[in-house]
Amino acid sequence: MKKEWIWFIGLSLCIILIIPWSVLRWQKESMIMDDVEIRVLMPNGSVVKLPLEEYLLGVVAAEMPAEFEVEALKAQAIAARTYTAKRLSQSNLPDGRYDVDTTVQTQAWLSDKQMRDKWGWLNYWKYRGKLNTAVTGTRSMVLVANGDYIEAVYHSSSGRKSTERSEEVWSSSRSYLQNVSSGEDNLQRYVKSISFTPQELYKKLEITASSPSLTSGDFQVLVRTSVGRAKSVRVLGKVYPATQLRTLLGLSSTDIEWVVQPERLIITTYGNGHAVGMSQWGANDLAKKNLKVDEILNHYYPGTKLMALGYQGNSR
Repeated sequence: MKKEWIWFIGLSLCIILIIPWSVLRWQKESMIMDDVEIRVLMPNGSVVKLPLEEYLLGVVAAEMPAEFEVEALKAQAIAARTYTAKRLSQSNLPDGRYDVDTTVQTQAWLSDKQMRDKWGWLNYWKYRGKLNTAVTGTRSMVLVANGDYIEAVYHSSSGRKSTERSEEVWSSSRSYLQNVSSGEDNLQRYVKSISFTPQELYKKLEITASSPSLTSGDFQVLVRTSVGRAKSVRVLGKVYPATQLRTLLGLSSTDIEWVVQPERLIITTYGNGHAVGMSQWGANDLAKKNLKVDEILNHYYPGTKLMALGYQGNSR
């Protein structure tokens, strides 16, 4: 009887471990067949070639919570594929050795091991299959405007304001990157306060002169975007683009409120990211309202069309 139990437990383990692995392998092999190869710069400095759809699975895993609705994940997959296609179509990339890296400088990306570490073994099978559905369900689909791949930028949360026009953040205008409603139900999802002493502020801004206290004139928003985010800010007598100041001070967004006290500057931010293009949390909230992927993308990238990726023109 004891031997029978041992045999039963062993067989159960085989079913639990081997069958899901076989299914995953089959899914992976069927997904990457006849695919475009992407040259990815890995953290260790090596460049690895990955099939496009396999690469996109790692991007969606890194860029959007796997708990999100499938239609939102599909929107993320198409945006990421379009971004990659745009990169591949450009001949003037900074480093000709690779097309993308694994950081937010291009698009964040996770390996299978990193997915397992992030989700744990049980959730790995669940979430990877879900992301695979989003990627394969949109295979080869990209966003196009005026005969070219769009710059399908996205961000975590627009917060309490609409999305931004691209020219008010990066100076260049794009007809499909306009002010649209965030699509988010919880406008207070990302609210964060951060404080700086005078010494910390001078150090972060790399200003050699210093003062033991702050005055109200040491922090002022000079220009705002059309929806009310900071565009130009004067700090300690120097004028900064809000996007640059966001990086220097480690702010979550440029939708800010502030309080200046003699001993500290307190800045409160609303939202998370540059606020241009698709709000990922907004996409998820729209998906919960039963909007399909094409409707979600049309909301954030008005005037664009879903087209099939031209493989032959982009393969390397």
